Amino acid sequence: MATKRASTTETNSAQATQVTRDQLIQGLQDDIAREYKAIIQYIIFSQKLDTARFMNIADQLAQHAHQELDHALAIARQLDYFGEYPVHEPKPIEVSEDNEGMLRLDLQAEDDTIRNYRDRIRQADALGEYALGEVLRGIVEQEQDHQIDLATALGVVPNEQQRKTPAGRKNATK
Repeated sequence: MATKRASTTETNSAQATQVTRDQLIQGLQDDIAREYKAIIQYIIFSQKLDTARFMNIADQLAQHAHQELDHALAIARQLDYFGEYPVHEPKPIEVSEDNEGMLRLDLQAEDDTIRNYRDRIRQADALGEYALGEVLRGIVEQEQDHQIDLATALGVVPNEQQRKTPAGRKNATK
């Protein structure tokens, strides 16, 4: 009886959010493509940043690239669990020749990634895929650390929702 109740609860929860397993899988495919993009951008930017002001963050970006690879592997493992083959194309790579521009692109990408993983966590939980939700929560924790590193280097607030432009308006880099 308890199993039947839990199953009914999970079904009701999934129906309440109107999410399907296919939507969850497509979201994971988008997530892994974002991770590939992050790996590439972090590798490029870690080597292209110059001037003494950015040398510390350049080393951190190299570490971020390794962590993003770990995230991609974790997502690939979850896709395999669902019997799916991971996509092989990254999201479009964005580059800048300007040090601050590079960091802003990475910060915006982290903002997008965190927002999407939070959506994916809600989807996983709604479908009763709690282990996937926990994997994603661990990834979000590291992505927020990346967000903090980048925001600190730029002198802005890490939390996208709290970040303001110098004129006091909400940041337009959403």
